[in-house]
Amino acid sequence: MTWLLLAGAIILEAAATMSLRASEGLRKKRWIAPVAVFYLSAFGLLTVALAAGMPVGIAYGIWAACGVALTAVGARVFFKERLTWRMGAGIVLIAIGVLVIELGSQGH
Repeated sequence: MTWLLLAGAIILEAAATMSLRASEGLRKKRWIAPVAVFYLSAFGLLTVALAAGMPVGIAYGIWAACGVALTAVGARVFFKERLTWRMGAGIVLIAIGVLVIELGSQGH
């Protein structure tokens, strides 16, 4: 259950970041509410995951790594920003790192 909460938090945080990008520095006012709602919801889900017993080191590491990867992919899909092969390799390494963390956390 905590992993689903964390996944939801990561998705919402990436959606907030994409909304922030779409707002063009908050100049497009219609994006202010989605930015606020998505960020608040993301931190809310993260809080619940931590309260449910997920270790903060694991949660934050995965949050940060997956957030970076998802944001890079989202920026490519929605805003046609560059995604180089090096960035793609980094995303693959992030996925491997998350897997290693997950496998390592099962041993405690």
